[in-house]
Amino acid sequence: MFSRSFYNTIHSFHRSIRFLTTSSIAKKPNYAFAFDIDGVLLKGKKPIAEAKSAIQLLNGDNPQNRRVPFVLLTNGGGMTEAAKANQVSNLIDVEISPDQVILSHSPMQMLTKKYKEKRVLVVGGKGKICADLAKGYGFDNVVTPQDLHHWNNSLWPYSQPKDITEAAYQDYSTLPIEAVMMFHDSFDWGRDLQVMLDALCSHDGIIGTMKKDFSTQSMPVYFSNNDLIWSTDFPTPRLGQGAFKEALEGLYKALTGGSLISESFGKPHGATYFYAERVISRHHQTLYGEPFVPEHVYAIGDNPAADIKGANAHGWSSLLVRTGVHTGPGNSQEYPADVVCDNVLDAVRWAINKEEIVVAKFYLIIQC
Repeated sequence: MFSRSFYNTIHSFHRSIRFLTTSSIAKKPNYAFAFDIDGVLLKGKKPIAEAKSAIQLLNGDNPQNRRVPFVLLTNGGGMTEAAKANQVSNLIDVEISPDQVILSHSPMQMLTKKYKEKRVLVVGGKGKICADLAKGYGFDNVVTPQDLHHWNNSLWPYSQPKDITEAAYQDYSTLPIEAVMMFHDSFDWGRDLQVMLDALCSHDGIIGTMKKDFSTQSMPVYFSNNDLIWSTDFPTPRLGQGAFKEALEGLYKALTGGSLISESFGKPHGATYFYAERVISRHHQTLYGEPFVPEHVYAIGDNPAADIKGANAHGWSSLLVRTGVHTGPGNSQEYPADVVCDNVLDAVRWAINKEEIVVAKFYLIIQC
């Protein structure tokens, strides 16, 4: 037989668990959301009808008045996280914090540990925006294709350089490029393909020189995402950075006989998901005063090859919507999601209902 003190201890523990359940667990959800943007919340420059209600549900407009952590995890970019937050906020009429936005190039900040003072070629985006982004992330020595075009106009004789930076006034006949980083989609495929190939095929990174031995690749290359296509307000998907990467790889193979080795960020690559969990943890701290990565993260996306493939590989729950790249009645055959929903609001409701059922069952067990 057990002693009275043992039963008192069990009773006290039981009361503490019930208190924890009602005062802590009920208020702090053990789940979070990661939304793609294009094709999930927006269609080009227009909001998807259900986007506002979906985000409001997570901002406390629900029966429990509970705030649920969420981030926007997109393979888009070409602007600051603050600018993207402001853009989405205005379009869906719900405030999004810059701290909740993860762009395709956001995790590339981690490369500053290796390349902070080294000269890096930053490719993509409108004008000088990606050069400014790289400098804002902590890269101290940034040069763009426009700068190299200004240095030697015959580099690309089919157009004139514009939107140059202060780096355009250096002499690159003696200054080596040490890494190539594509931050965003190219706005001049021909010139950017040429400049990247110039760097990849150069001797010791000097633009205008040519290696003699292509058996090994000495120039590291980084891409912010590999999206072959993406959704806009045009009726069919558009080519993305992944298509540019395919073109570069094909040209490199034709010129050198070798296969291009590169490293990619963005979805579906694991580094982006680990980075996203850090951001989710910080957002949880903003809401509840302590950093925490919830047990369940629901990734809602429209692109099976990026959103769903990446979520599945990282152990997140994947919810595929039919408002973007994927429009078919069924699931993706190649990268099937856990659940397929008509739109983002249906997806959020499905996940919340699932979580509330789990919590309700837990309450019943505790009350017994």
